[in-house]
Amino acid sequence: MKYQGSCHCGKIAFEVEGELNGAMACNCSICSRKGSLMWFVPRDNLHMLTDEGDISEYTFNKHVIKHRFCRTCGIHPYGEGVDPKGNRVAAINIRCLEGVDLAAIPVTHYDGRSL
Repeated sequence: MKYQGSCHCGKIAFEVEGELNGAMACNCSICSRKGSLMWFVPRDNLHMLTDEGDISEYTFNKHVIKHRFCRTCGIHPYGEGVDPKGNRVAAINIRCLEGVDLAAIPVTHYDGRSL
């Protein structure tokens, strides 16, 4: 299935393809503050619809995850990284997707605080 997503102001807009059958909530220092519910997809399944020049990036700790956010409204619609097998992945914040019933999505809790 194909989903449309964006930041709050719309300067970051994207499409993402895949089967949204679950999300992850992490309690690490950044995720707990952002409140994101992340859905991991291959990076090639994320297609930007707007100029990537409006996207800012934040990294911390080991600097392996690129936390992407809008430089205008500050919303974090996705992040990028590499899985343990070396594949590029995108972590989509499902709260930024249109038409998704968040209450119907099973959420797995991840203890990132203990890493």
